[in-house]
Amino acid sequence: MREAELRSRLNRHLGLAYAGVWSDTVVLADLAGRTVNEALRDGVACKQVWRAVWLKLELPFHER
Repeated sequence: MREAELRSRLNRHLGLAYAGVWSDTVVLADLAGRTVNEALRDGVACKQVWRAVWLKLELPFHER
């Protein structure tokens, strides 16, 4: 997964206006206490970031 796909999924599930704020403020335990943006800056793979987001948002399995 590339970052563009990750951002697209975030926008789809959270809305364009909120996805950026959420990515910058919500701390995810599965990302070692980092936000989405911090994890990406630290080089965490987009697939791993999406998995943490998927768990946090309790999305259906088919969205995984």
